[in-house]
Amino acid sequence: MFFHVKELQYNAKPSKPDPVYAKKLQEILGGQYGEMSVMMQYLFQGWNCRGNEKYRDMLLDIGTEEIAHVEMIATMIAQLLDGAPVNDQEDAAMDPAIGAVLGGMNPQHAIVNGLGAQPNDSAGYPWNARYTIASGNLLADFRANLNAETQGRLQVVRLYEMTTDPGVRDMLSFLIARDKMHQNQWMAAIEELEESQGAVVPSSFSPEHEISDVAYSFMNFSQGEESKTGRWARGSSMDGKAHFNYVQQPEANGQKPQLNPSPPYMHGTPPISDGGPAEMNH
Repeated sequence: MFFHVKELQYNAKPSKPDPVYAKKLQEILGGQYGEMSVMMQYLFQGWNCRGNEKYRDMLLDIGTEEIAHVEMIATMIAQLLDGAPVNDQEDAAMDPAIGAVLGGMNPQHAIVNGLGAQPNDSAGYPWNARYTIASGNLLADFRANLNAETQGRLQVVRLYEMTTDPGVRDMLSFLIARDKMHQNQWMAAIEELEESQGAVVPSSFSPEHEISDVAYSFMNFSQGEESKTGRWARGSSMDGKAHFNYVQQPEANGQKPQLNPSPPYMHGTPPISDGGPAEMNH
């Protein structure tokens, strides 16, 4: 059960309207790595968590916080649109560079949303549930969460650099700090799970069903050999069960496939001999 508290997690107000920047902020609201994505990802991971109450509680803690971040950004977008003349879009288009990159104000902010935020990214693409991951394997999910927070913090930092408005930067500074905590949180949870389950997902799969000869081989499939000096190509493997090796000239393994001719009712091309087309029966 959720209850809405009529307070923002962090209060911030822009110094002036900026409909073009409001369009940019849509990315961290409804984009692939925006707050809507991590909100839904963490909540569904928590709701689907089976038999691990500590992790379930943690997931619902952070998922609920992300609802607050969605509210904060949506409120900031609305504030940036408050008092903004709708003709800013036409004004921006007068500068070819700005018009080409931004197109000025998002017209849907005025036409569709009544000067409010929308569950879309900065290009107007609707938020998509396929941005989220909830596999039921906590280690796999937590690694996806770390990636989401890493990409999300990167985008917020870039947005910070795109404005000088002290109120907007104030809110972004809060989000940047929380994303730092969330990255640390997922790294701590990943480390904890790796200690009990191992580093490779899924840990329950039997090695007997793997082709062990290639399980720890780094293969050179591109021109150049600079990659062989990397940690992934030498030394003990990260799961501690073998040693990495570098394969300079990988060879194909397994059977060479040879497809049978298609049946007559498929009307494919019949086999052609070395001497020319096969004789046709009349």
